[in-house]
Amino acid sequence: MKRRERTRQLIELGGLVAKAGLIDLTDDDRAVIFGLLVEAAARLRSEDRDNALLLWRRRGRRAYEALAPEREPRP
Repeated sequence: MKRRERTRQLIELGGLVAKAGLIDLTDDDRAVIFGLLVEAAARLRSEDRDNALLLWRRRGRRAYEALAPEREPRP
């Protein structure tokens, strides 16, 4: 069961990359996408962690709200 849950988590996280437009914006350049994620992780390890989380959480919620009409409800 753990493997199934992990697979679902990875699929959902990949969906977030797609919803953010990163695949199209980077021409599906996986090194660039990975670099963006590494940069975000570095910021989360810094003293600016709380500010980054606050900013990204707000932006993420707004983006989800903007997608609401096309989103399917989660079971």
